[in-house]
Amino acid sequence: MTTRCSWPSTELDIAYHDKEWGVPVHDDRVLFEFITLEGAQAGLSWSTILNKRENYRRAFAGFDPRKVARFTSVQKRKLMRDEGIVRNRLKIESTVTNAQAFLAVQKEFGSFDRYIWQFVGGQPIQNRRKGKDIPARTAESDAMSKDLQKRGFRFVGSTICYAFMQATGMVNDHLITCFRHRELK
Repeated sequence: MTTRCSWPSTELDIAYHDKEWGVPVHDDRVLFEFITLEGAQAGLSWSTILNKRENYRRAFAGFDPRKVARFTSVQKRKLMRDEGIVRNRLKIESTVTNAQAFLAVQKEFGSFDRYIWQFVGGQPIQNRRKGKDIPARTAESDAMSKDLQKRGFRFVGSTICYAFMQATGMVNDHLITCFRHRELK
């Protein structure tokens, strides 16, 4: 029997946990996807967002930040009627402004990857979690959140940043009993 972290419960959650969660991401488009999805999750379950992920990809131009940064007010109003995504005006607008901020970071640092991974010294933090010791935020996520906000990003509080760090493999928060912890070490 495969032992994994306790949080995945649906088939989609398990597939995401087993193949994606905690795998280091260095592709800027995928990093933009995760920063968008983590912000969309605020106040909702990750399962809800995973179920809407394909709709998000369609609605937000495959998470191409250059295209999303140019979304017009007409396009944003259309997204408010899209039942396939979270229809929250502030979250939709923040995706567009975050795309603009994302492009500015790419221009300054050469890539968003180079910028974002500096918060963990360029290497994944290897935690040894047992279950009840997983924090909602850390000093690294606090620093990331503060800097992203300074650069114009929204829906990037420290808790959202820590979830982003977990999702993109900046930290290995798989439980030490989980088969993925060893694989990602």
